[in-house]
Amino acid sequence: MFKQFLNSLFSNVCAHSLFPTMPTIKFYPEALECSTCGSRLHVQKTYTKRVVTTEIGPFKSKETVLFCPQDQTIFSSKQLRNLVPEGGTFGFDVIVDVGLATFVNCRNNYEIMQDLAAKNVFLSERAISYLGRKFIIYLAIAHQESRLRLREFLVQRGGYILHVDGTCEGDSPNLFCGLDGISELVLDTIKIPSEKKELLIPFFERIKKQYGEPIALVHDMGRGIVTAVDEVFPGIPDFICHFHFLRDVGKDLLLTDYVAIKKRLQKFKIRTSLRQKAKYLEQKIDPTSQNVDEIILILESGVWPEPAPKVEHFPLIAAYALIHWIFQYDSQSQGYGFPFDRPHFDFYRRMQKVHHLLEGIMNVYLRGEMTKDNKPFLQVYKALKEVAEDKRLNDLTATLERKATVFDKLRKAMRIAIPEGKKGINDDGEDADIKSIKEKVTKFKTWLIENERRKKNYSKMIKQLDKYWIRLFADPLPVVTPEGIITIVPQRTNNILERFFRGEKRRGRKKSGTASLTKALKATLAETPLVQNLKNREYTEIILNGSANLAERFAKIDARMVQKEIENAKKSSEKILPAIRKVIKNADLTMKIFSLFSTDIKNDANRHLRS
Repeated sequence: MFKQFLNSLFSNVCAHSLFPTMPTIKFYPEALECSTCGSRLHVQKTYTKRVVTTEIGPFKSKETVLFCPQDQTIFSSKQLRNLVPEGGTFGFDVIVDVGLATFVNCRNNYEIMQDLAAKNVFLSERAISYLGRKFIIYLAIAHQESRLRLREFLVQRGGYILHVDGTCEGDSPNLFCGLDGISELVLDTIKIPSEKKELLIPFFERIKKQYGEPIALVHDMGRGIVTAVDEVFPGIPDFICHFHFLRDVGKDLLLTDYVAIKKRLQKFKIRTSLRQKAKYLEQKIDPTSQNVDEIILILESGVWPEPAPKVEHFPLIAAYALIHWIFQYDSQSQGYGFPFDRPHFDFYRRMQKVHHLLEGIMNVYLRGEMTKDNKPFLQVYKALKEVAEDKRLNDLTATLERKATVFDKLRKAMRIAIPEGKKGINDDGEDADIKSIKEKVTKFKTWLIENERRKKNYSKMIKQLDKYWIRLFADPLPVVTPEGIITIVPQRTNNILERFFRGEKRRGRKKSGTASLTKALKATLAETPLVQNLKNREYTEIILNGSANLAERFAKIDARMVQKEIENAKKSSEKILPAIRKVIKNADLTMKIFSLFSTDIKNDANRHLRS
């Protein structure tokens, strides 16, 4: 009852109830005299426009603009400028609400529209997208204007360790980030076509200019990154991330065989076949039957109870369970991604196990007589037989398994992303000193070299270990922080950025509801990752610079700077003329253009031109 009373009370004082018709609010300059010459100000003009804020909702602002008769200086209302950008309709509070809902809370446009409608703010989806981009631009400018305070903050923490990495999807641009490994703040971002040296050097130089030289650098083995780092940061301790090193070594070793297994499985269309079998068996199972529950308990325990229940439905339910057990192959993955996880290989191995099991039991009749009880076993066995016995697949999986055993041995030696690990992308490596890790990897390398066959088969892995040895096993760095001196082993992992990019993609998919992010990454402003810094309280205080909140901080930013950045973003975005967009959807476009250049039509066109 009390809750209903409160809801009723608040609904009666909301903006929509207080202002059933759009109110008009007058705004005047705070000064009546010129601050320079002391002259009394004159009225230049008075104009009315529609403004929308979350506190009031829509209202008409009637602003009187004054000017100095001596030097023609214009004076406008600071109060109005603190509510809404110059020339804008939507208040700073609306921009912040849309930005946080979009990029921090991953709300889609429809959800944001509903939330704002409750505050008497009504926006279209197009307006939400526009305000979201505006929020990022305001945040990026606030970040840039705070670079000196951010630099001081990093110095007080003992400096920064620069982690660099990029992400892309499909033919989207590469969203490339520089992040501090100590504070985990995004320092700078850029969108580039590829990770080429000539594109990365200006980005690294910009970071160096803004924040000074880092304590150390951590990155993957990309050639463009390595050469750009050498040129911009000579003499700075430079480390190769252990996780990235393992991932690249594993891909070089396993990818060819793994892709071949995947394509071979697709050729047999076995997934479709098994799903059809499962659906057929499911229709024959009565889920309400007590017999089903008893059989499930037997399957879980692997032991026949006394007295034994009726078993005529056991093969039906067991066959159905085995198909779905095959499809649980992804449970064997640990969240690291390929090459650490190999789901297609796991899928095939599970099929082989079920095939082998059915081969041994499908002719064993539980009721001791030749009945049709085991028919479901036979159906699943026939579906699996061709694939499970395929020589090409068996050879490929045997080769992959042999190579994977060697790769997993290296993972254990490096004590990161180990096969039995459960942390996935959050794995920062086991708590082990770099010296003991180096010793174990040295033993692994010796094991590879001492056998001529292994030395030949894994020569590329040996070369990669030799090439990056120094960058993999450098001494840990002592870093002075407010909490005292801490020792950091930066080369252990660059997973900070891996987690960051995975989070960005997950948020993008949640918001868009689509699996592919190619289009979204193309439209994303380069500065969007800065939003993640808002989770850091100290960062937020730095960019607020004394303001109470983001809306108040954004009001202090020159609106002309924001408009300029919006125009720059429009120029750099990939656009197609609307009329052309319609034409290129036509599958017969080439034929139609060809017909335009046929002999008869060209003759007709020439006659028409001459006439």
